[in-house]
Amino acid sequence: MTDPLGTGSSALPDDRPTVQHGYTDPGYTDTGRPDVEGRSVGDLIGEVTSDLSKLMRQELDLAKVEMKAEASKAGKAAGMLGGAGVAANLMLVFVSLALMFALDQIMPIGWAALIVGVLWGIVAAVLAARGRKQLKEVNPKPERTVETLKEDAQWAKTRSS
Repeated sequence: MTDPLGTGSSALPDDRPTVQHGYTDPGYTDTGRPDVEGRSVGDLIGEVTSDLSKLMRQELDLAKVEMKAEASKAGKAAGMLGGAGVAANLMLVFVSLALMFALDQIMPIGWAALIVGVLWGIVAAVLAARGRKQLKEVNPKPERTVETLKEDAQWAKTRSS
């Protein structure tokens, strides 16, 4: 390529350093570029399409491997959280029993058990009310995704007309 100003300098000088590519395939030049001399445009496009298809398959395979590893980590973490939930539940049972037996020292055991049960009922009612309030605020419709899909559809319509 010559300089567009006609000065005679080349945009890509021939004295630039060559890259040691290690290609031994006869389909490549000494500088590591594909040799396209004597090949039709259809062949080149077919090769590019094949290469892109291969690249996409390799990327999908890599994503599968990564997702499998991450799913394994997530499974182990979920198991640990489940174990923590069981332990916390047992802790609440024993703390409740301890409170009930402590109250038994100043009143009959039946009244102590009733007081502990009412306390847990109040906790359950408060949590249920807050959870219901937060659930009403949840919007299951992915607003941003719907909006971008509409924009994409509009863009496609304007490009095709």
